Amino acid sequence: MFLVFVMMLLVAGCAANNAANNKGGAPGVQQAQAAPVFTSKAIKKSVPVEIQAVGNVEAYSTVSVKAQIGGQLTLVDFTEGSDVKKGDRLFVIDPRPYEAQVAQASAALERDKAQLQMAQANVARDTAQEDYARAQAKRFSELTTQGIIPRDSSEQTDAQAKAASESVRADRAAIQTTQANLAADQAALDRAKLDLEYCTIRSPIDGRTGHLTVKQGNVVKANDVELVTINQLRPIYISFTVPETELPPIKAQLAAGKVSVEAFLQGDDAAGEKGRLTFIENTVDRSTGTINLKATFDNPSAKLWPGQFARVVVRLNASADTIVIPTTAVQTGQDGKFVFVVKPDMTVEARPVIANRALDRDVVVEKGLNEGEIVVTSGQLRLVQGSHVQVQTNP
Repeated sequence: MFLVFVMMLLVAGCAANNAANNKGGAPGVQQAQAAPVFTSKAIKKSVPVEIQAVGNVEAYSTVSVKAQIGGQLTLVDFTEGSDVKKGDRLFVIDPRPYEAQVAQASAALERDKAQLQMAQANVARDTAQEDYARAQAKRFSELTTQGIIPRDSSEQTDAQAKAASESVRADRAAIQTTQANLAADQAALDRAKLDLEYCTIRSPIDGRTGHLTVKQGNVVKANDVELVTINQLRPIYISFTVPETELPPIKAQLAAGKVSVEAFLQGDDAAGEKGRLTFIENTVDRSTGTINLKATFDNPSAKLWPGQFARVVVRLNASADTIVIPTTAVQTGQDGKFVFVVKPDMTVEARPVIANRALDRDVVVEKGLNEGEIVVTSGQLRLVQGSHVQVQTNP
């Protein structure tokens, strides 16, 4: 009996304790606390239409310098990797053999000039003799007709007149031959002088020299190996491709004026280089559905270097009434991109959006948001559909 009494007391004590706890009003399950988040408002503004691509930097002009004559390389007048101006001396080939050729051709020209003067003097002399012989033959013919002198005397003077005429013709042919020789001599002299000029190799463009492939003292041949390559860096090209669907707005903008292009080097957070679109390929690549474009940059500080990859941004006319939010508000889920929209009751809605154009730290939302709606920009990791939030303010 005593044991039964003790058990009844224990049961009564537990019931009293439970009643006391319920009377205190403490809930069995507490509500989850509101998640702290930072937010931003979706705004409507005019945003430039941008087309982004990855491009390759190309030299504006590239020249492979070769020797146009053969000989010993007696001077290299630049340092590898240095900037040169158009007309600067780069190499000198031993000029002595070519100076001798110039002297020889000049002497041959002077010789034929003297021969021409002699042939012209012979023409003058033989022409005078021809005139005298013709007059003599005419007089003898008249005297023969009158019976004063015998016929053989008249025939002899007539033969002398014909011989004098042939001499004149021969002299004139000699003049023509000498004149032809003079032309050949002049051409040979011009060629020899040109070869002598080729002994000094000058830069054909403004640019930067590359690796020197032939050292001073070596013998080079005409048009054999390139001595050095020069790349023009100011201005400079960037070549890139865009989808063919972007071609109509680019052509429309180009027809209305200049199309500005900005280039950003990989790993460089500094301001981009400013340029302009200067070339559109005349056909679309059928295999890729893209078209090749080129932009020209002044490149005053030589920041852009041939062979580099760069992010290219083609800026077109601004599109009005565009919804813009910070880039950090856009999340990526299994079904695509979405944002958390803060509703008036301080809960969030996970709403899918279409956002593909970025502008600095903002992104353009083409579909899914209205102007003035509040989106979460930081703190999304704690949120799910319907979560309560507490908006924080920046200190």
